[in-house]
Amino acid sequence: MNATAAPLVEVSGLTKRYGDTLAVDGVDLTVLPGEVYGFLGPNGAGKTTTLRILTGLICPTSGTVRVLGGAPGQAQVLARTGSMIESPAFYPYLSGLDNLRVLAEYADVPRPRIDEVLALVDLADRARDRFSTYSLGMKQRLGVAAALLKDPELVILDEPTNGLDPAGMRDMRRLIRELGADGRTVLLSSHLLGEVQQICDRVGIISEGRMVAEHTVDELRTEQELVIRATPRENARSLLIEALGAAAVHLYDETLRVKVAPDRAAEVNRLLVDAGIAVSELHSTERALEDVFFELTTTTDKEKTHAG
Repeated sequence: MNATAAPLVEVSGLTKRYGDTLAVDGVDLTVLPGEVYGFLGPNGAGKTTTLRILTGLICPTSGTVRVLGGAPGQAQVLARTGSMIESPAFYPYLSGLDNLRVLAEYADVPRPRIDEVLALVDLADRARDRFSTYSLGMKQRLGVAAALLKDPELVILDEPTNGLDPAGMRDMRRLIRELGADGRTVLLSSHLLGEVQQICDRVGIISEGRMVAEHTVDELRTEQELVIRATPRENARSLLIEALGAAAVHLYDETLRVKVAPDRAAEVNRLLVDAGIAVSELHSTERALEDVFFELTTTTDKEKTHAG
């Protein structure tokens, strides 16, 4: 990833309406050269709509979008972009090889490149089998092969592990890591936290059409917090909220999580003990991406509810 180079994807104030439905609401995001960028959010959050705009399949209602220095859908931009949006669609009674030959003919791609991409996605042995006989994982891999045919600088993949079994998900993650290691820029949408955490350099989190965070995975996770098990728990929670603010204290399973620096652990412990609260566990921990994700998306949903 080159943090000093110009972004390959620049989106500012992106909005998309379908009648009265606001599918994307003022989204800003940047994708830097050479990174694997995870576009993370629940199903229905606006991820696919955004990617369809980036690939020129639909037009935005408002906002600015630049992809590889040009407008989405321009011929010179499409020539340098490979994409798989939603489920890949191929001719069912043609082989995987023949489906790629059809696409290569349209895109003016040399025939030897077909063999290269089939090897990249580990489909060379099944290339002559009909697409209709492929497993879901193989169909997804053929979709990625099609996205790579033009040897693109930017690869856009919409939920590439959707519907795969654990083995298929593992293979797809390995492939995406290899694409990133090969110097390509990958924009990957997903609703799977573990997937993004394992393979992405940076993450943009979208909820209800709105971007709620954009950071490196490490930045999202490195904020530390105290894990406290105390009795009575509600008394401890009320006391900590009074002392530190409601935003710093939340329940997680049977414990309290408190967003303060680890060097304040003794201070927090003394506060609870002096109030007659029994503390049976207190330690610092790195926040999991899952915790951050649910906190950000839940906060956003509550804000929208109150605003309405």
